[in-house]
Amino acid sequence: MAIDEKLLEDVIEAVRPSLQSDGGDIELIGVDEDGVVSVELTGACAGCALSGVTLSQGVERILKENVPGVTSVRAI
Repeated sequence: MAIDEKLLEDVIEAVRPSLQSDGGDIELIGVDEDGVVSVELTGACAGCALSGVTLSQGVERILKENVPGVTSVRAI
């Protein structure tokens, strides 16, 4: 299933303020044919010990719920 990249970008934009409020940010790197979304966590998120939790329980959950075809999210 092809992922609507505009929708994906819009959902990431909706998540961004939450990360920015803690001094971090997120950048979409790309999405592969299997629905795996690659992102880069920057700022405070890049070195945070809880970034894995933020990614799996926050960003990944929201993307899977709102963007059909997303299977997982991985940090680059």
